[in-house]
Amino acid sequence: MSSTRFAAPLTLPSAGGRRRLQLGIGLSLLAAIAFVAVPLFGNDYWLNAILIPFLVLSLAGLGLNLLTGYAGQLSLGSAAFMSVGAYASYNLVVRVPGLPLLAGLLLGGLITGVVSVLFGLSSLRIKGFYLIVSTLAAQFFVEWIFTRVSWFSNDDSSGVLSAPRMAVLGWEINTPAARYLLVLGVVTALFLFAASLVKSELGRRWTAVRDMDTAARVIGIPIARTKLLAFALSGFVLGIAGALWAFAYLGTVEPHGFDLNLSFQVLFIIILGGMGSIGGNFLGAAFIVLLPIVLSHAAGALAAIGIDAAQLQNLQKILFGTLIIVFLIKEPDGLARLVQVARQRQRDWPLRA
Repeated sequence: MSSTRFAAPLTLPSAGGRRRLQLGIGLSLLAAIAFVAVPLFGNDYWLNAILIPFLVLSLAGLGLNLLTGYAGQLSLGSAAFMSVGAYASYNLVVRVPGLPLLAGLLLGGLITGVVSVLFGLSSLRIKGFYLIVSTLAAQFFVEWIFTRVSWFSNDDSSGVLSAPRMAVLGWEINTPAARYLLVLGVVTALFLFAASLVKSELGRRWTAVRDMDTAARVIGIPIARTKLLAFALSGFVLGIAGALWAFAYLGTVEPHGFDLNLSFQVLFIIILGGMGSIGGNFLGAAFIVLLPIVLSHAAGALAAIGIDAAQLQNLQKILFGTLIIVFLIKEPDGLARLVQVARQRQRDWPLRA
């Protein structure tokens, strides 16, 4: 007897599968460029002055975005929590013999999470503008205590501490490329952690509390615990960002390196990049870092219309203020939404044509 064999039908990947494949290939190429090509071919100026602050500010934006963009809790104390992380990590690394650098960063982030929860207790009673004022108090209190209590500065009379020696598993981190790779590795790990976090049950609880906390309470969401967890995880990320800002970028640990201006910069990052967006933190940080560089290179052209170098900083503030107003009115979801719309139009272009 002869048997008849039927060939399995040829199946083509769905549109969603193709998009996931393209996304995976794109992320793999981006990772190869970031981890291999940039350290090999990037010069010291790009690594020190552009890429390292860009990555650290992206991480700081992520920390604030978890609290404000996803959980809806407004804060102006980002730089204060970053300074807590920097001082905690510094004292742990210096005072605990043999403590690995990564363990010092992790513990510094945990300490910052606890401090953030203490200042976040006010969110259980107040919200909106009053919560902003409450977190703004953290900015001045933390800067004051680090200035007045010399123990945090290792009893150094100058108050300006040199960053501790950095090494990971015997690898000395003493070059711009090494510092860049350290920052990139930590930032990548925390962004992957945050991306999974916002898709979890806790992320959905944050969104419910942000959209309408009364309705969230009715359906059984523990409001107090959800808000405090947002403060804790936000502080954890901001603390690690502050340690990297001091160790890998500034090279010093000092209270004035984490002033109110830095808190506003972090806030601008999530407004311009997109609140409630993981990738938007990179876009907002890129804008914050690159705009001053673009203006400095355009100094010659600006001088021709009567704007001298001394006015560039004021021009930068004017541009920031104008763009924030425009984005809040026209596109509250920020640059991330504009990129998403552009990608959608690019995919639909043959059909639209």
